[in-house]
This record gives sequence, C-alpha cells and structure tokens, in this order.
Amino acid sequence: MKTSDFYYDLPKELIAQTPVEPRDSSRLLLLDRKSGEISHKHFRDVIDSLNEGDLLVCNDSRVLPARIYGTKAETGARVEFLLLKQISGNKWETLCKPGKKAREGAEFSFGDGILKGKVLEVKDDGNRVVDFDCDENFFATLDKIGQMPLPPYITEELKDKERYQTVYSHELGSAAAPTAGLHFTTELMDKIKAKGVNIAYVTLHVGLGTFRPVKVDDVTKHKMHSEHYEIPKETAELINKTKKNGGRVIAVGTTSCRTLESVATQYGEIKACDGFTDIFIYPGYKFKVLDGLITNFHLPESTLIMLVSAFAGYDKIMNAYKVAVQEKYRFFSFGDAMFIY
Repeated sequence: MKTSDFYYDLPKELIAQTPVEPRDSSRLLLLDRKSGEISHKHFRDVIDSLNEGDLLVCNDSRVLPARIYGTKAETGARVEFLLLKQISGNKWETLCKPGKKAREGAEFSFGDGILKGKVLEVKDDGNRVVDFDCDENFFATLDKIGQMPLPPYITEELKDKERYQTVYSHELGSAAAPTAGLHFTTELMDKIKAKGVNIAYVTLHVGLGTFRPVKVDDVTKHKMHSEHYEIPKETAELINKTKKNGGRVIAVGTTSCRTLESVATQYGEIKACDGFTDIFIYPGYKFKVLDGLITNFHLPESTLIMLVSAFAGYDKIMNAYKVAVQEKYRFFSFGDAMFIY
C-alpha cells in the first residue's frame, strides 16, 4: 500500500484547538467493523455499547510538562527546550530551538533560576544532551515551570494543564497524551465498572515520534519509533480471564493497542512484562488480542490511521473519516472519538 492511500481532505476548522467540557460530552462515532454500519452518539453513551464481562485496557502514562524556556547565561538569549528522553538522573536528551544558541558547554537558567542546565553534547541528529540541576525534585520543579508539549497543529494556549492528562494518568513519562482516554470522566468510569465492565491499565510512554509523518511512498518501508511499555501482572491476568470467559478486550487508544499486540506478537501470549516496542501495524496485520478499539480521529497519512485501517478494514475507515468530515466531527488530540467494535 502507498502512504497516499491514507490521505483524506480535512478542513482546517475541524482541527480541535481546545478540549470540550465536560470531557464526556465529546461526540462518538460508532463503527461496526463487520457491517461497516455507522451511528452517532456522545462519548458518555459509550457505556451502552459495553457489555458485562468486557475489559477496557487504558494507558495510564502521564504527560511531562516537557517544554521549558531557558535564558542563556552569557547573552540572555531565550531558547526553547523540549525534553525527549531521560538518560540518567537529571541528564536528558532534548530538542532545542534555536539550536545554534545551545552549543556544547552553553549554560542556561530556567524559571528565574530554580532550574539550571548545561549542554553536554550535541548529537548527530541535532538533539542536545543537557544536564539539569535544581534544589528540589526535578519533576516537581518541572511541574512549576514546564508547559505541555502540545502538538504543532494546536495553536491556542491550554489554560488548564490537567486537560491534556487523562483522569487516570499515573506514570509520568509521556511526551504526548494518549488522547483517546481524554474523554473519560471519573464518574463515567465508575458507571462503567458498576455495569460489570472491568478496567485494566498498561503503561506506554508516548514519544514525539507519534507525530512524525510517514515520508516514504511504500508504507512497508517506514521505520517506526520505539517506545517503552509495561504490562502489570494484574492486567495480564484480567486480559487472559476475559478472553477465556468470552468477553471482549477493548483498547482505549492506539498506544494500549500497540502494547497488547506487541507483547502477543513477541511472546505468543499476554503476560506481565516490560520492554520497548516499535511495532508498526498496517493493513494485512492479524490482530491477536483486540476485539474493540476506542480512538480519536488521526492525521492523514499517519501510522495511526494505518493502524485503525488494519483493525476495521481500509474501506470502512476511509468511509468513516469521510462521514466524520461531512458531519463536522472535531479531529485530532482534543477532538471527538470513534468506537470500532
């Protein structure tokens, strides 16, 4: 398949710039992957499509407020740092803009001096290795001065940082939110549990590679980025029990999906484990775990629209996206949701 096969025309005004309130008032497109039938609801109605004995698998990763602005000690120049990966302790791989002001040895001050940083190395790809120093816990300091690393297509300022976190986020480490989970409220999750639907958690720390465009014509030639995941023992047991009892395993988001399918592909079963995944799911892939998927609407020609096409069928997904545009659904991170079952 060609990357261009996954293109669709999206009017700019349908790219959601702000989250809706309350979270579960977003719209929900229901797609039956067998018949291709489409119906329209609100996200709070997702409970009506869940059955007793089903299992929702959510990604509990929490987004780092990873965008910080530093002042260069020598010149006072302002430089933006985006934390990409923790190397060890307070040493991080970062993306800097403008890079020419962050050469090796350069020192910076952040947040009126509560955080300091020194560029140790400029890597071949242009990323910087920075050693940070602060008096208190690094992550507590980051929470005070950092901003959410919103995707480039969101241009409006986010007033409340928690709106780019799921209500069940727990494990700090993502550079972007697992956005399918943003629609859940604590109250909705309580109602879902009361119906006899189980909820389990995996952790996959979302990297900025999730926004990286596919630049090759032949889909199979694309090299997928790598992300760290963990499946706890309790979750593995719940998944296996659900399957055994004939319930459905429904992933909340493509990150949860990729975690489950990675482990099943590697080990032939779901078990408690952790590691790194660079699994690339596109049409032709045979799913080993998933029975349903709750997901947002993804960018044209992205690996994520390829994944949902693999799950629901290419023609059905491209038609669903066409309908969503016609019905003026809101797209991408702060947009509406789809439940493929």
